[in-house]
Amino acid sequence: MNIARMTISLMVAAMTALLILMLVFPEASWEAGVAGLAIWWDVLFPSLFPFFVISELMLGFGIVHFLGKLLDPLMKPLFRIPGSGGFVAAMGFASGYPVSAKLATKLREQRLISRVEGERLVAFTTSSDPIFLIGAVSVGFFGSSSLAGILAIAHYGSALLLGFIMRFYGTKEEENKGPGNEKASGGAAKGPDSEDGLQGNSSAGAAGAKFSLRLALKAMHEARINDGRSLGELLKQAVSSSLQLMAVVGGLVVFFSVVLKLLTASGIMGLLYAGVHSILGMTGLPAALAEPFMGGIFEVTLGARAAAAPADVPLMYKAAAAAFILSWGGLSVHAQVASILNGADLRYLPFLAARLAHGFLAAILLVLLWNPFMGSRSSSASFIRSEGEMLLGWGSVPDALLIFLKLISVLLIFSLLARIIHRLLMRDEGRSRK
Repeated sequence: MNIARMTISLMVAAMTALLILMLVFPEASWEAGVAGLAIWWDVLFPSLFPFFVISELMLGFGIVHFLGKLLDPLMKPLFRIPGSGGFVAAMGFASGYPVSAKLATKLREQRLISRVEGERLVAFTTSSDPIFLIGAVSVGFFGSSSLAGILAIAHYGSALLLGFIMRFYGTKEEENKGPGNEKASGGAAKGPDSEDGLQGNSSAGAAGAKFSLRLALKAMHEARINDGRSLGELLKQAVSSSLQLMAVVGGLVVFFSVVLKLLTASGIMGLLYAGVHSILGMTGLPAALAEPFMGGIFEVTLGARAAAAPADVPLMYKAAAAAFILSWGGLSVHAQVASILNGADLRYLPFLAARLAHGFLAAILLVLLWNPFMGSRSSSASFIRSEGEMLLGWGSVPDALLIFLKLISVLLIFSLLARIIHRLLMRDEGRSRK
């Protein structure tokens, strides 16, 4: 109770201080709000919106369920998580933070996973979505699609490595609680969750889950049947929910842009920059990365954009800073995840430690893989963009729209083929029983 009161008091004090700074520096506040809005409209909206719609369609067509079922046999031996966590991993990597936290709490509420397993699951499946990593960061901020590959490998590869490390987390706690470990196999797990598309009947949580293309196709087909929406309704709701998500993203970018500008104008960020400069100097890293790191501590979009800006920093170090920032997630993501975890009995501190570990692992992995993947592109000269050039995201709309239409066609064809194959398999199974 004292901690809750202290947290509320700190939040009230912080908001009051922010309001005072806005009154003292109104011009800086206005400029920061406009700059944040420009980032959202010129880069993030055209880069992300079409693919947010596509990710919603993938869920509606059951493709994510298909991938989740294929991942089931890997979850227990590698990460000490029941097979039902395969769906959460697929959704987390496909949709980005904080989707995995929301789905993990659903599994916890249904007693499909223990508290320790839920904390492991959230720790390594909370990641940036590939659309933001490729469209906004690699192309929008760095101006290079070739950077997307090594960023993705560093980010998601380190997430899987973190998941393997986290399998040793909570071992003593599980041993003390015995083999049951709080999980129940009751009827709460039956039936689809209409809100999240979570298949509660994931009996694949058993340790003996085996790889099966037939079961994966069946999961995809059942998800599509349970969804029940026509293509028109699915597309309408996908556009609507994607617009709402884009509004949230824009609000966070504008808010933290104003916060960082006010802290800079008041001199507070200067003190923080000086401390980070000293730390970077001791590690041999460019001191110009202090601003990106501090921006990324608060908000991932602003930090990733700042990481691409320094013209005198080698591209490898800028990409490593972006990898750290993407994996850390920013305090805005931490606040969202903490509020979600608070609804269950999952703890925030393991998530915080995992974000730090993920950030360092991603940066180190990117540096180790830089020469094999990028070779002579270690210079930042060919990727330097001016401020005006960086905000040209709408130029990618025709290409994004073309990709959007192609993916919808592929989804329709894939869904139709899955239905046909599933029916043939079920017919053969019925004949063999007779």
